[in-house]
Amino acid sequence: MTTVSTIETDPQLVLLDRWVEVRRQIARLEGEAADLLAARGDLFEADVRQFPLHRDALRRSMIAEYSAEARMARGSVDIAFAESESLRTVFPAVRAALHEGRISLAHAREVLREGEVVRDAVREGVAAAESVGLYEAAALAVAEQESPSRTRARARQIATALVPDAVHERHAEAAAERTVTVRSLDDGLALLTAVLPEYAAIAIRDRLSEMARQIAHTDSADDPGPGPDAFLEAGEPIEEAGEPIEDVVAPRTLDQIRADLLTDLLLAAVPSAALGNGLGSIQGRVQVTVAATTLAGLDDRMAELDGHGPLHPDIARAIAGMDTGWTRLFIDQQGTITHTDTYSPNAAMKRHLRARDQHCRFPGCRMPAARCEIDHNHDHAKGGPTSLDNLSHFCHGHHVLKHPDIPPPARWTAGRLPDGSIRWISPHGRAYADPAPRRVMFV
Repeated sequence: MTTVSTIETDPQLVLLDRWVEVRRQIARLEGEAADLLAARGDLFEADVRQFPLHRDALRRSMIAEYSAEARMARGSVDIAFAESESLRTVFPAVRAALHEGRISLAHAREVLREGEVVRDAVREGVAAAESVGLYEAAALAVAEQESPSRTRARARQIATALVPDAVHERHAEAAAERTVTVRSLDDGLALLTAVLPEYAAIAIRDRLSEMARQIAHTDSADDPGPGPDAFLEAGEPIEEAGEPIEDVVAPRTLDQIRADLLTDLLLAAVPSAALGNGLGSIQGRVQVTVAATTLAGLDDRMAELDGHGPLHPDIARAIAGMDTGWTRLFIDQQGTITHTDTYSPNAAMKRHLRARDQHCRFPGCRMPAARCEIDHNHDHAKGGPTSLDNLSHFCHGHHVLKHPDIPPPARWTAGRLPDGSIRWISPHGRAYADPAPRRVMFV
């Protein structure tokens, strides 16, 4: 019996090959995009030579215009510019591989990121100049064969082997970069990220795991059943003899218990005196907008966690029961806040602006209003009134773009339009509008 090979005609393999080729084309285009950013960086350096005292303002302005035009986060654009410069001046072989489609942008980023320690060591004179070339060659060989995540791990090993002392010093200094951030997700959830020393993060999760297992077995002391290690770490409900361990509507997984414990520990526990006086009186703050009818229990319309997204009405009512600092807002049919009815004018205006703006009013910026500065769109020194229609929230990074001491090649202007939008004009004359935030209305 004669068999015919179907390798060339198998539609699944044809699609696979086409997909791989499109990915190569994307990599080539990413390389071209990086070159364009590098060329813009050259023009930036020319501006700096003309205005040497305003380097930071010039760069802020450049990043702001690219982020507004591409509808990208400012940080992402900033990183893209830095990567484009590294590809051109420090890692030319990686740049060539990207242009040829031999690696993806994700691979290139891992090589660049892990190579920073080698680059810095050479720049500081603690490593030989050829160390960067050795690192690039070895890391690129890995990137052409492995996934980005494996490239990251191997590139880190290569960098450590080349400059071990520098890596050790960076680990010691990195502890100062510990921080906590939050990013809104979908369906009323948020991602709380804590950047901690690795040992502390592992210890925290271990303690949460041990406490979660203890809670899981609290009601089964007389009938322990399988040991703690018998339960899955995530996804599978904890049950004994077919029944939920805790008297709840649905059993909780270990992951869910860990999350609940973390919430309780952070919001209810009192810090030790060793951490400073008065810490126990500090509480977390959120700003919530909820309809009066929902607050009274007449309906179950979704509330809003200002600046983030929808909030379940039960949670909004629970928060209302714990706080008396509520402000009544009047909203028109389009969802725009028209005014408030509080007594103190200054405080009322601030509350109104926080509720109206929700976040920085530069296009695409999500910095919460509570962490922004209130700005006179038309300068107060030039006759701009201190009124609601002339005030907006801008984060510090975007606020400084309007300062009069900024040179013309970097200075922006901003003004409020009749519909509540903020129109920004770049130094090059392009206009970018940030629409007024709306409250979702169901009538």
